[in-house]
Amino acid sequence: MEIEIATIGGYEEVGRQMTAVRAGDDIVVFDMGLNLSKVLIHDDVQTERMHSLDLIDMDAIPDDRVMSDIDGTVQAIVPTHGHLDHIGAIPKLAHRYDAPIVASPFTLALVEEEIDDEGKFNVQNDLVEMDAGETMSIGDEVDLEFVNVTHSTIDAINPVLHTPEGAIVYGLDKRMDHTPVIGDPIDMDRFREIGREGVLCYIEDCTNANKKGRTPSEAVARSELRDLMLSLEHYDGGIVATTFASHIARVVSLVEFAEEIGRQPVLLGRSMEKYSGTAERIGAVEFPDDLGMYGHRKSVDRTFERIMNEGKENFLPVVTGHQGEPRAMLTRMGRGETPYELDKGDKVIFSAGIIPEPTNEGQRYQSETLLGMQGARIYDDVHVSGHLRREGHYEMLDAIQPEHLIPAHQDMAGFSGYVDLATSQGYELDEDLHITSNGNTIQLV
Repeated sequence: MEIEIATIGGYEEVGRQMTAVRAGDDIVVFDMGLNLSKVLIHDDVQTERMHSLDLIDMDAIPDDRVMSDIDGTVQAIVPTHGHLDHIGAIPKLAHRYDAPIVASPFTLALVEEEIDDEGKFNVQNDLVEMDAGETMSIGDEVDLEFVNVTHSTIDAINPVLHTPEGAIVYGLDKRMDHTPVIGDPIDMDRFREIGREGVLCYIEDCTNANKKGRTPSEAVARSELRDLMLSLEHYDGGIVATTFASHIARVVSLVEFAEEIGRQPVLLGRSMEKYSGTAERIGAVEFPDDLGMYGHRKSVDRTFERIMNEGKENFLPVVTGHQGEPRAMLTRMGRGETPYELDKGDKVIFSAGIIPEPTNEGQRYQSETLLGMQGARIYDDVHVSGHLRREGHYEMLDAIQPEHLIPAHQDMAGFSGYVDLATSQGYELDEDLHITSNGNTIQLV
């Protein structure tokens, strides 16, 4: 059976992930993502109203026109988790393929919301829910399996395509977390079994491959966050926190610790309302009955007015804006565009790292500078990454022993640490270690 891999998006940057694997006549597409930085630099862009070709020209979504050169039929579209760099292009591209979208429950619910918000295309693909640990047939000789992994959002999986030539393991995105705050630990036992069965190719997220050591568990971030919150228990001014809206475990921790220090938590911002509301709706998490979630700007501003009237010392607003996004709540607060007034000494907690990309780095710097000019005291990077560091990559290679490796989710400089690791384990460039770029195809068998 011929095995061909098309590296469509996410092989020159962090974002707009899309990979297609052809096994004989059957094709499975993994991820259809958005490059947020290409959108955020334009203040007035509304992607839901834009044509896919315009977004492709902006380098905001994958250029999937290479798919016309691949002989076969797309049997499934499989997003690995609910981050927009993995699902954000589905409303723009999925309708081109007569194939179901197969995803874990939380991811599928977010995909459905993205499709509902789409204003240009009518996406009619079937939505198929599949849990980690389950398998489904793809064509006559290929099976799709979901293996549970841990990441900075819930319900993340690594899909595995089982072919007569060996397994294709699509390894984006994960960390090796054995004590997660929500959900099950990464299923290393199953990865080792798959390795013994035979792995033809491993496609791996290289975000932190240049960092030594291993990525700590989310339990570490939770402990650090609790320690910080308890240290602020007797502060009688404003405390504001921001984190990834999709990081449900971190939001749960912020809500719990706010109540522990006697403050009422409230979630503010469109994406905060979307992700936490979706997680609660599907039963993935249980929030307090009186937890407010507000996404519409008028509702948010009314909540800020209430906080100012009743006393900032009584509340913990958890807001969007961890990357300094221009239209996010925290950025608006820094510009003085909300009813919430920051006073000298007020605390702002960034429970999020900076996504390593120039646009994000610049916007985050600007946001922190604006907040500091208003007198805010900033607590930075109370966070652990959702991606493997070097020793985690080593453990994965040791577990699955793939014949071929394809680094992804970075630019060429970002691949360097992974290339060093792989070559130290006996892999050779252009032989079984394939450094590629967007729009390429790799024939494995």
